[in-house]
Amino acid sequence: MGRRRKGEEEHENHERWIVSYADFITLLFAFFVVMYALSTMNEGKYRILSISISSAFRNVPGSASGAQINPNAPLSVGIPVKKPQIDHKRQQNRETLRNKAKEIATALAPLVEQGQVRVTEGARGITVEINASVLFDSGEARLQIPAVRALTAVGQILSTTDFPITVEGHTDNVRINSPLFPSNWELSGARAASVVRLFIDTGVDPRSLTATGYAEQRPIADNASAEGRQRNRRVAINMESKTPDQVKELALPE
Repeated sequence: MGRRRKGEEEHENHERWIVSYADFITLLFAFFVVMYALSTMNEGKYRILSISISSAFRNVPGSASGAQINPNAPLSVGIPVKKPQIDHKRQQNRETLRNKAKEIATALAPLVEQGQVRVTEGARGITVEINASVLFDSGEARLQIPAVRALTAVGQILSTTDFPITVEGHTDNVRINSPLFPSNWELSGARAASVVRLFIDTGVDPRSLTATGYAEQRPIADNASAEGRQRNRRVAINMESKTPDQVKELALPE
């Protein structure tokens, strides 16, 4: 009897690993069940879960007891929404430009009525287009006496502003070849410079003025007709809506 009892005590259970294996399979099954439940969670529950997790990690107080979360409401990620601010200074500048354009149109009223002057407003600001025939003789860049009087009135209006002003000279596509102007480039540039010099004489700040010539490169009408060529021969006075103190220097990488 003693030998048998001792043999039974020394007998080792080789099937104990099955219990550990069964526990592992059970845990693995539970893991896949949870993953499947998360994958099939509807959008509303996902939003609630996301908000709860964010609040827990950020120590943000959650919703009060009994409060309900609307699953259809957009999910907030804590980024403040900036409302567009109105640039009052730019609006004021634009209004000032419009008033100056009205003053110029009044000063040039007879030419406006005749269709020789057009005042338009664009994205850059105000543009006053004057037909070259009322300013210069054909092929010349010296201002006629009536044109000097009209532009002097315009210059006096512009002298009370600090807006950037660009004077553009334009021609038709008829080539010119004279000792003074070998091409339309020289003619258009000289005409723009003549207007700029007159503006300076009437008190406009030279630092706000720019003269440029485009020759026939920017037509506003078809050069195939005499009427179209006449429209293309013009001087454009552009008053930009940005004041000099609003121009910022571009920061370049070192």
